[in-house]
Amino acid sequence: MMNTTTPTIFPLGFPWKTQDPFLFCVYHLDHYPEGNEIMGPAVSLEGRSLGNDFSEDNPWRMYHGRTVPGFPAHPHRGFETITIAQKGYCDHTDSLGAAGRFGQGDVQWMTAGSGVQHAEMFPLLDMEHENTLELFQIWLNLPKKSKFTPPHFKMLWQENIPVIEKETAKIKIITGAYEGHAAPEPTPGSWANDENNEVAVWMITIRPNGSIVLPKVSAGTTRNLYFYEGESLTIGETELRSGFGAALNGPEDTLIEAGTKTVRLLLLQGKPIAEPVAQYGPFVMNNETEIQEAMDDYRMTAFGGWPWKKHDVVHPKEKGRFALYPDGRLEEK
Repeated sequence: MMNTTTPTIFPLGFPWKTQDPFLFCVYHLDHYPEGNEIMGPAVSLEGRSLGNDFSEDNPWRMYHGRTVPGFPAHPHRGFETITIAQKGYCDHTDSLGAAGRFGQGDVQWMTAGSGVQHAEMFPLLDMEHENTLELFQIWLNLPKKSKFTPPHFKMLWQENIPVIEKETAKIKIITGAYEGHAAPEPTPGSWANDENNEVAVWMITIRPNGSIVLPKVSAGTTRNLYFYEGESLTIGETELRSGFGAALNGPEDTLIEAGTKTVRLLLLQGKPIAEPVAQYGPFVMNNETEIQEAMDDYRMTAFGGWPWKKHDVVHPKEKGRFALYPDGRLEEK
């Protein structure tokens, strides 16, 4: 059966609307200028609300950074972050002692579980050209049984992420499987680690006048499509313009056809956890008592403390892509 149900259309805002098991999805596209010697923007920062620069009126933002754009150390508990760095770079440090630099298509998967602090900074490495950052961050919930799983950090290097090339489209499989091609395994405690939960995070590109079919999944599985670049496409009889998303009917094969320009899409899919959600900023639990306990634990323990000299650590400019794990294991690309 193909496309008999009209999808529910919604505008993409900041953040993007999600459905269980996903909690949050945000898209950062920043056209940063040339970098300076300390990997910040080589232009004046006068007039910006440093430490809280999120203005959509500018072509780029500092976010919570004051010299280098990004997000200095902050805590999480009870869920996972999936960070897709399509363009540009992200420097990671955390309270486990782990660190890394990833970008140009890499993905970082971090299970906060019982509690972790981490920092995400965006070094501007090119001193002669614009430093474009295109980054997605997705929050995937953890079920009650896994809220206190040990924190875990994993890099999915772009060289190891399958990209399925079809005649008129391609799919980058960050998690899940498409036509027998499976993504690298996520972190051990993830909801995505059980294939019965049908979790999929795919980056889809459809060439002009091309098409692709999303295979059906079981009833009740949520499936959201986010159209973030291009002009127009059709899902069955429904036209969708760039800047909008669509909640699709999972138990049907879904034909997506591009208009006269290339379209780029993000797909988030998964079986709902279907448990109560209580959220207070970076803490996601099942009830308000657990939220208060999370806040108390963080005040008392700082989730293990911060082993770095700064809260906005940026790695040396000459450093390439790498991951340093809590056990001392080092991967370099």
